[in-house]
Amino acid sequence: MILILLGWTYQTLRRFAGGRYARRPYFDFGTRTNVIPGGTHSLFKDIRIARGSTIVMALNKLSIDKVELADKRVLIRVDFNVPLKEGKITNNQRIVAALDTVKYAIDKKAKSVVLMSHLGRPDGKKDEKYTLKPVAEELKTLLAREIVFLNDCIGPEVESACANPAPGTIILLENLRFYIEEEGKGVGPDGSKVKADKDKVVAFRASLRKLGDVYINDAFGTAHRAHSSMMGDGFDIRASGFLLKKELEYFAKALDNPERPFLAILGGAKIADKIQLINNLLDKVNEMIIGGGMAYTFLKVSKNMKIGNSLFDEEGAKIVNDLLDKAKKNNVQIHLPVDFVTADKFAENAAVGAADIESGIPDGWMGLDVGPKSRDLFAEPIKRAKVIVWNGPAGVFEFENFSKGTKSLMDNVVEATTRGTITIIGGGDTATCAAKWKTEDKVSHVSTGGGASLELLEGKTLPGVAALSPL
Repeated sequence: MILILLGWTYQTLRRFAGGRYARRPYFDFGTRTNVIPGGTHSLFKDIRIARGSTIVMALNKLSIDKVELADKRVLIRVDFNVPLKEGKITNNQRIVAALDTVKYAIDKKAKSVVLMSHLGRPDGKKDEKYTLKPVAEELKTLLAREIVFLNDCIGPEVESACANPAPGTIILLENLRFYIEEEGKGVGPDGSKVKADKDKVVAFRASLRKLGDVYINDAFGTAHRAHSSMMGDGFDIRASGFLLKKELEYFAKALDNPERPFLAILGGAKIADKIQLINNLLDKVNEMIIGGGMAYTFLKVSKNMKIGNSLFDEEGAKIVNDLLDKAKKNNVQIHLPVDFVTADKFAENAAVGAADIESGIPDGWMGLDVGPKSRDLFAEPIKRAKVIVWNGPAGVFEFENFSKGTKSLMDNVVEATTRGTITIIGGGDTATCAAKWKTEDKVSHVSTGGGASLELLEGKTLPGVAALSPL
């Protein structure tokens, strides 16, 4: 997906590599757990474990269309973590994605709709930079109705405002992450990491419980986090909204007896960060395209290719042969790039070169995209596929000279969609590509959750889904 010069920050590397996510052992939508962030898991009496097919697990959770909402106060966890520039929203996609659920609740005569979300990383402290006030204004415009914005998300004043509102009231709470009790951790006044007090976490959740009669979770983007607002503690009814339900249904199409051939397209800088993803998908797919930065580690290990200054993942290199052996054992065809667009530095104005496997990439140069032969090579499995899951660009799509590989993948995936192929873009940078080239409505589904979609594809439990009531 990207190659990084020595000296680039760890944070930048994590962004392009996709980060590392907490490990969970199996794909399970069914376990109801009470999770104190940073603490232990204790099972509720109503635990139901569903380890059957993915589609059964996805559809075995209560959804908003199965819940009586009339005269009820409906508390909805949404994902309004939108990008801001100088206090202005630059992309309202996540707000728009939640509107169907909000409108449905109002149409079904809910007494009130209380919306709660996080925005950014204020680390458990109130910070005006991360206020949800701009979101309230955007909601007002999109819904063409008044939005009551509260300057807090818990406490007596908030509880009073939500206790008996006028029928049809829509309330937006202030940023949940202004409290350390939401994530269970934060940063202290001296900059040190701190953990939330468990009793205060319980009190935080208890205050949220007073704000509604019914709990709806429509925040797929944070479904992989066991944060306080994601668990619905104390609610007898915990249902998914339409967005969360749609996400689960689409990923179920890929993860449960998909039409074949099933193709995965994977990018990313470090194999070590994608090992569980690759390992899990090798049990499911027929073909796999591996691009981005991690392709160079695969090629150096398996083809002894000279990769110059391209990123080499030493930890990932240790398991390349194991992954390739598993692919061979499972009869999965792996497609690696055969030629490359190279650069003399990681910059938009870098000098541009070309290389292939035979010539290798010279010292002082790095591969930042796949070349024309690779683009043609990757087009073939896309044409064959009946289901495609794509997670990670093929190159540095932000730089025009190194965007052609990813753009070619996008064009081919869009064309496959017109032929009836189910095409799923797994959030994160790949979703950004879809927005950049205005293809969100030209593929089957663009996920709203980068980390959540990755964990689903890795075969992990999503706490926010596990917490929902069974049908």
